[in-house]
Amino acid sequence: MVLKKILLVEDDPHVCAIVKKGLEEENFEIEEANDGEKGYFLAQNTQFDLVILDIMLPKMNGLELCQKIRTNSNVPILLLTALGTAENVAMGLNKGADDYLVKPFKFIELIARINSLLRRSTRTVADTPKLVFRFSVIEINDTSKVVLVNGKEVQLTSTEYKLLLLMVKNPDKVFSRQEILEEVWGINFDLGTNVVDVYVNYLRKKLDRQQCPKIIQTVVGMGYVMRE
Repeated sequence: MVLKKILLVEDDPHVCAIVKKGLEEENFEIEEANDGEKGYFLAQNTQFDLVILDIMLPKMNGLELCQKIRTNSNVPILLLTALGTAENVAMGLNKGADDYLVKPFKFIELIARINSLLRRSTRTVADTPKLVFRFSVIEINDTSKVVLVNGKEVQLTSTEYKLLLLMVKNPDKVFSRQEILEEVWGINFDLGTNVVDVYVNYLRKKLDRQQCPKIIQTVVGMGYVMRE
């Protein structure tokens, strides 16, 4: 059996030791770094199946490290943070993280998040079709991950891209916030934050800049829908 390889970037030796031991008992192969610079070096030179980053790191913080990794890799990234406010969560996700976990956390929850991210990653690789999706003035090439609005390329974060693709593929379908969490973040429980609303707002602003019609609409008391 080929073990899934995880990069753990955590500067607290106690937390690092506990997490590493627990993950190894779950049959993961763990490589660790205790600062952001070493984490970046390992991420650039080794193929990992998943990266776990603490936000508060010496030499290079986790948010900066996450952003640098994301520039040339789609590896799933899980952020560990002691700062669980909606603003901090949104900031981390906006840097390219796929999920987050607030300290202190239960190990069983960490394993659940890791397995969810790995399933999504495997599914994406296995099922990626060469397809182009269009709605209104939006065109998404899901092979090259290029988004065009009125013929001009729009730069989106990985989370913004997933959210837009979900809605473009399902026009006129009303998605609840919980359904969006499940489809975009792979989380089947309430995050306890307004992260969905934050990302819908991010996406609307980027589309507005390209003179896109207001096609992401709020359905009061229900969620969001994409329609003309």
